[in-house]
Amino acid sequence: MSKTWLIFVFMTVSSWGLYGVFLHQGQVSMADPVHGRYKAFLFVGLAYLLAAVIGSAVMLILNGSNWQFTSSGVSWSFVAGLVGSIGAFGVLLAFGAGGRPAVVMSIVFAGAPIVNAIVATLSHPPTGGWGAVRWQFIVGILLAALGGCMVMLYRPTS
Repeated sequence: MSKTWLIFVFMTVSSWGLYGVFLHQGQVSMADPVHGRYKAFLFVGLAYLLAAVIGSAVMLILNGSNWQFTSSGVSWSFVAGLVGSIGAFGVLLAFGAGGRPAVVMSIVFAGAPIVNAIVATLSHPPTGGWGAVRWQFIVGILLAALGGCMVMLYRPTS
């Protein structure tokens, strides 16, 4: 079984791991303590335009896709983009309220998998019912929560 998908997972981990640090640097580099975060987010949106809209359109064209979309697919995809952008905006607001990238992003990346695991499991219950949820899965969720708490409690001071 091919594990090619892991390359893309690590690509995402690397990109999202850098995201908060670079976003904070963009906000600070705007040299505008009041509006710098919004200016930075404007360029995040432009980058999404290039990567998401143009990039996916090129992939569709290169792969000979038809241009038919279902309303359900469009709706769910739009909601996914909306919650993603709200999350990115929340990161900026956290930075503006004094949060530091090392702490903010660590809490985000500890908490997001918990939300994902719960919602995905509720949306797609395991084969065999809830009794099929292994204890290691629950412990993993608890460890992610503990990690987020530890990052907050023992964050570096600057």
